[in-house]
Amino acid sequence: MTDPAPHPHATEEEVQAAYSDPKLANILYHDWEAGTYDEKWSISYDERCISYATDVFNAVAGEDGQPYPTAMELGSGTGFFLLNLMQGGVIKKGSVTDLSPGMVQVALRNAENLGLDVDGRVADAERIPYPDDSFDLVVGHAVLHHIPDVPGALREVLRVLKPGGRFVFAGEPTRIGNFYARKLGQLTWWLTTNVTKVPALNGWRRPQEELDESSRAAALEAVVDIHTFDPSELERMALGAGAVDVRAVTEEFSAALAGWPIRTFEAAVPQEKLTVRWRMFAYHLWLRLSALDKKVLAKVLPRELFYNVMITGTKP
Repeated sequence: MTDPAPHPHATEEEVQAAYSDPKLANILYHDWEAGTYDEKWSISYDERCISYATDVFNAVAGEDGQPYPTAMELGSGTGFFLLNLMQGGVIKKGSVTDLSPGMVQVALRNAENLGLDVDGRVADAERIPYPDDSFDLVVGHAVLHHIPDVPGALREVLRVLKPGGRFVFAGEPTRIGNFYARKLGQLTWWLTTNVTKVPALNGWRRPQEELDESSRAAALEAVVDIHTFDPSELERMALGAGAVDVRAVTEEFSAALAGWPIRTFEAAVPQEKLTVRWRMFAYHLWLRLSALDKKVLAKVLPRELFYNVMITGTKP
């Protein structure tokens, strides 16, 4: 069966319909974002993101079993997690899947440019189009919170895993973390778009039509972001789906408190204003705060306070 083509320019009627249909919203939003997604989220396929992806993976799953012969990324987007894990030696052969045809197209193009052995399918996480016992590993980054039926998707993940196979999902928002991140992002957007109305700072203002489009995308983003997670509840959900050896880990507290305003500011100003010096400052600040989170704050703060939750488990 032929996968559907990308649909990056939704009609007003389709957008309105998406507000009551999370799956349609995910397709429209991610097809819309596919071409600029890597730039928006500072995604790369070099040492910076290879280190990030492998560090996140190892933090929750450890290094045993690497390299995994076959792996699938669920809700792959542009391939960020899978492709960087492949480059980091964690995975040999990969498959990308996403509900958005545009994202699958970009992920396959990224894989081809990197010379990686990857195939791809447009796929609903609740009905994964692969046979039972297909993969040694299933991974996902920032995907579970988009899926209407998370327990159903986890059961599907376990179905396509080989016995003893592992899943790793990372980048999921915690309930408390999402609350403060959203508030910080909204405040930063309001401040930046209003302060740049001042004539002396007008050069820092993006054209109004671009700001309006970003606002429409943000409104649709609120529809596609369905869930937040309590780490203990997420563990119980995975156990209920049939997984064993389940473990959730959280990360990013001070890094999120700084990172969300920075990312929102970057989205609200013209890209040419963001110099290499600024980008290096933002990156190194994130690195320092992430180290503070791991070495100090993770030992003294409840895991529920951190922004990201990662979870792993295996198929019996």
